[in-house]
Parts: sequence; C-alpha cells; structure tokens
Amino acid sequence: MEKDFEILDHAADLKQAFAAVNDIISLKEGVRAMRKSLILAISLLSVLVLLIGVGAVACGGNGDENGTPPPGDGNGAPSDGFEMELTSADFQDGGTIPADYTCDGQDISPALSWDGAPEETQSFALIVEDADSPGGDFAHWVFFNIPAYIIGLEAAVPDTSQFDNGARQGENGFGSIGYSGPCPPPDEPHHYHFSIYALDTTLELAAGATKAEMLDAMQGHILAQAEIVAVYEH
Repeated sequence: MEKDFEILDHAADLKQAFAAVNDIISLKEGVRAMRKSLILAISLLSVLVLLIGVGAVACGGNGDENGTPPPGDGNGAPSDGFEMELTSADFQDGGTIPADYTCDGQDISPALSWDGAPEETQSFALIVEDADSPGGDFAHWVFFNIPAYIIGLEAAVPDTSQFDNGARQGENGFGSIGYSGPCPPPDEPHHYHFSIYALDTTLELAAGATKAEMLDAMQGHILAQAEIVAVYEH
C-alpha cells in the first residue's frame, strides 16, 4: 500500500514537472511573439518617420523651423513658397491709371503699398517705367534707399531729392527729380510697370541717380521683387 502511495507521489511530481516544463515553453513562445511584435512595431515606426521626412522636403522645407522662407538668389528670384506683393489703392493691377496721376491731371504719384518682404531686407527701391516707349523702357520714377520699416507710400510724394529718413529720389526720363506721370502719344495706350525691390543693402548712390545707375548698383542685392502693371491712354 505504501508503494502505491509512493508511485502516486512520484506521478504527481512528474505531472508537476511536466506542467512546469510546459509553462517554460509557453513563456518562451510568448517572449518570441513579443519580440516579433516589437521588431514589427520598430519597422513600421521607421517607415513612418521616413515618410514624414520625405513629405517635409516635398513641401518645400528649405526655410527655418518657423516656416520663414529663405531669401532670393540676389537677383530677385524668390524661393518656392515666398511671394512679395505690390498694390495700389488708386488702381488695380491690369487696370487703368486715373488721370490725376498723369500729365493730363495733377501729375502726382499714386499711393502704393507692399507686403511680404524678407526679414533680411535693408531697404527698398522703386521704379516706374513705360514699357511701350519707342526708345525703350522710359523711367517715370526712380526711388531708392526707402527704409526697410516702410511698407507703402502715400499719394503725392513731393519731388524732394533726399528725405530725412535717408530715402532718395533719382532722375526720371524727363530729366527731373521724383515722379512724372504717364504722358503717351494720343490714342496710344501704354503699359506702365510699377516695380518694388527688396534689397539686402542700402545703395551708395547720390540723389539724382539715373535708373541705369540704380539698376547697376542693385545687382546681386535683390532679395525679392513685385510688380503691378497698369494702362493709360490720352
């Protein structure tokens, strides 16, 4: 009888041993499964990070961490995603210039405003010219060293050669200082280009400089530019 109890005890021990072995095997299989899941999760995370990086580059991530786009190439070509804008309260881009701003009226300069200049801007330069003049682009206004904090000009800027804030006006195609409005031949509509330039410097030019002199001094310093075009006909 005692032997029977011993056999039963041994059987119980064996049963417990087998159960322990099974538990160990199950634990190892669970660890393997967890390891496979972890490897799969790391792989998926790596792919996700790669896709996010590619998406950022595709969206033009050449700017800084605040989304500010870099400046242009020095010749007025802005980077992708960047655009400077010029507007006038007195006429629309592609519209007609009112007579007040021409030789048929008061011959005063129109109001202009601009936005979107790069943070590196040190000054602005402005040119108004007739693209349809028989002798080539004819300058109606040459204005430079406009301080970077100025974002517009009111109508009727005086014909002062140099202002207290450092801004200077050049000589236009008529040989006078400041703005001289459109005055095309009768029945000939001409297109007038108003162009603003954001520069990374102030120009070492005296008041009364010509358009050609100003354009030459601006070379390599243009961060961005904007333009509107309007028409006038007698």
